[in-house]
Amino acid sequence: MTKGASVQTSSRKPKLGQHFLASEAAALRIVEALGDISEATVLEIGPGRGAITDLLAGKARRLIAVELDRVLSAQLRMKFSMQPNVEIIEGDILTIELDTVFGAKPGSLRTGLNFAPEPARVVGNLPYYITSDILLRLLEYHRYFSTIVIMVQKEVADRLAASAGSRDYGLLSATAQLYGRIEQLFTLPPAAFAPPPKVHSSVVRITIRPRLESLRVPEAAFIQFLKLCFGQKRKTLWNNLKTAYDEDALRAAMAKSGVKPAIRAEALPLERTAALFRALGDGSS
Repeated sequence: MTKGASVQTSSRKPKLGQHFLASEAAALRIVEALGDISEATVLEIGPGRGAITDLLAGKARRLIAVELDRVLSAQLRMKFSMQPNVEIIEGDILTIELDTVFGAKPGSLRTGLNFAPEPARVVGNLPYYITSDILLRLLEYHRYFSTIVIMVQKEVADRLAASAGSRDYGLLSATAQLYGRIEQLFTLPPAAFAPPPKVHSSVVRITIRPRLESLRVPEAAFIQFLKLCFGQKRKTLWNNLKTAYDEDALRAAMAKSGVKPAIRAEALPLERTAALFRALGDGSS
């Protein structure tokens, strides 16, 4: 598992920001956070030198490890060549076709409209600079996953778990909490990595439980609405939304849903944001 592996090219010299997990105890705790994986498919993001991969390979029914670095992926492929349950994919988790990896296979008896793949579990030590991009992509494809255990910068973990009204609550918090239950499991010091980074890292578990149905909102449209609400964090909700909605319709929807125009998006829990969205209906200009 490596933090920042995706910034490394085919050169053997690690680039700045590449930090390998060096704590065996931490690796074991991360794998244990996935639960019983003896009958599960596990997707590992950025296996690096294989600190986590070693443990997963002996426990998971199927392990798919995605590593961008050409040298590391070749080394992993050689290392696990005799283990048929392990598949090493050289590629970028932001661009590989997850539908191809986890969807119905051509010619399979399971293909068709009723195909429902067994949800996989995800584990990854995410590069700091693209943590949000990777997480948002995983949530976009949440239908393929049941549990996501990720190691991220501690401040990102705080944002993911933040409650509405707190300083850390924002678009990432709202989006993640729309799709699952967030748990901050434990925090690791820089010394747990080689070379040590300058910040602490936290392990977060997201149990996929989409709230779209209970909130009575359509997925794509509500995600866009959240982006609009949090568009300018220092602006009021009214100022962010008036760029896309008729002011009279917006004023009426806010009154109906009990949302004050001067409030900011980070002060609203998802239930209230969804109520405002429903009240607006198709009133966008």
